[in-house]
Amino acid sequence: GKKALFVYGRNSIKKNGVYEAIVKTLKENKVDFIEHAGVKPNPVLSHAREGIKTAKKENIEVIIAAGGGSVIDEAKAIAAGAKHGGDAWDFFIGKAGIKDALPVVTALTLPATGSEMNSGFVITNEETKQKYSAGSSKTFPKVSILDPETTMSLPEEQTAYGAVDALAHILEGYFTTKDSDCAVTDELVEALARSIIVSADRIIKNPKDYDARASMMWSATLALNGLPVCGYAGVDFINHAIEHSLSAIYDIPHGAGLAIVIPAYLKYCFKKGNHIRTAKFAEKVLKISAKNPEQTAQEGIETLKKWFRQIGAPISLKDVKIPEADIPQIAENAMGLVRLWGMRYSKKTIEEILSHAI
Repeated sequence: GKKALFVYGRNSIKKNGVYEAIVKTLKENKVDFIEHAGVKPNPVLSHAREGIKTAKKENIEVIIAAGGGSVIDEAKAIAAGAKHGGDAWDFFIGKAGIKDALPVVTALTLPATGSEMNSGFVITNEETKQKYSAGSSKTFPKVSILDPETTMSLPEEQTAYGAVDALAHILEGYFTTKDSDCAVTDELVEALARSIIVSADRIIKNPKDYDARASMMWSATLALNGLPVCGYAGVDFINHAIEHSLSAIYDIPHGAGLAIVIPAYLKYCFKKGNHIRTAKFAEKVLKISAKNPEQTAQEGIETLKKWFRQIGAPISLKDVKIPEADIPQIAENAMGLVRLWGMRYSKKTIEEILSHAI
């Protein structure tokens, strides 16, 4: 395309040199561009609608997204919305499918969501407090540039939340599959999990560790490109459904919410006698070997919580000042996604999961 919409967040890409590099490249290649800045960490529908309006009015031919998953997600929403006659929210509530989209090019600066190598995207409708997802084969990025040096200046908090997010993506399938006899996928998930944990520890110790930054960036990309659920049957994303409610209602970082929900979900599973996969993860990834699977699973959950805390992520609702009394409201909100995604969980079950996150 010769006319681009340049989508980004606030000032981080102007500090790390990405903005300057992209503008220089566009000018050298005689590509006109209009900037669409100000994407929030939890991208909102109203801002995406503004981008869609601009894209249509200015006859934009390509969307360029520079930033993390939030920026890339909004860029995809704009790309699809620019080719849609109705409202973009139609995609998220099943009212319309995505039949076409403008091409999307991404420059990733925050490893976390894997949006640079998949077709999905998430947007929050701030009016209805719904954080929903959409996707299509039309919204795969055409090109994604991953340069670990662009992540060197990330705050420790963002590194931690990105690591939790990437880990959550591979754990959803690993823990919820109804067919656990998938040795190749298990090995892939376990290797990625080890890489994410080791890389995060190295980065926090030395933020300029290029190889650790590279490993984290590539691991986060691979974590949600389809491979880590290949062969798993009956997978669901219940942890994400619950977390989407937390960030939709309270606007907390996605990774922070996941660090709260995942251990709670694993505790819920343990209470229900479903601990074999947790024990396997504890043994293969966290290097725990206890007397029996039950004890291994228990130690694994506590070790994972300890690691989340160690890298600076919250591990309870209290940590982010969400009162226990709000659990029914959170569960009710989560049921919207549970129904939309076709998952078999009741509001009571979600409340029970959240009771382990107090």
